[in-house]
Amino acid sequence: MSPRQSNPRSAPERARRILDTLEKAHPEARCALDYRSPFQLAVATILSAQCTDERVNKVTPRLFARFPDAAALASAPRGAIETLIRSTGFFNAKGRSVRGAARAIVGTHGGQVPRTMAELNALPGVGRKTANVVLGNAFGAPDGVVVDTHVGRLARRLGWSRHADPEKVERDLNRLIPRDRWVWVSHALILHGRRVCGSRKPRCGDCSLADLCPKRGVA
Repeated sequence: MSPRQSNPRSAPERARRILDTLEKAHPEARCALDYRSPFQLAVATILSAQCTDERVNKVTPRLFARFPDAAALASAPRGAIETLIRSTGFFNAKGRSVRGAARAIVGTHGGQVPRTMAELNALPGVGRKTANVVLGNAFGAPDGVVVDTHVGRLARRLGWSRHADPEKVERDLNRLIPRDRWVWVSHALILHGRRVCGSRKPRCGDCSLADLCPKRGVA
């Protein structure tokens, strides 16, 4: 039976085989953002919206050298943050989010990044994706799989989700993938999406998942 005709009851077994293959293909999969604290990871993730991780990693050393913690960022002079993060794009909006999140962390959480989805999600500029990045990578306690554009695209092509909405994709992945692999799988899928399964021209002929993937939505 071909992957396109696979029995739905075999989905968990096929998912396990896909995960094992991904692990062999991308053993180095990890968080691509550089950080030294949960707060730095939260800020870096906010800055990564519509921006490459490589660019963010070039910007954050100078940002954190001048503003090393939430208290420092919360009291940053007007325009100072925006100047340092300009090259990440949408710097005015990101500056407001970073400053707002820092002020909330200082004012509501005693300067410490909160450890629950509800509290993180209440911070300015922090949605479920950013919250899951922090919870999973900084605290080892993910509330779900991180779903960015790469993860969402691959989830649909692999037949793991039919949805475009990231939160619905996350729910599908959370049901299918073992909890102890939630953090890792997002990094592996992101790497695979960047290196092999591109948005416009997926290289199916070079893909280690070719025999397992139903290639949904691929011409």
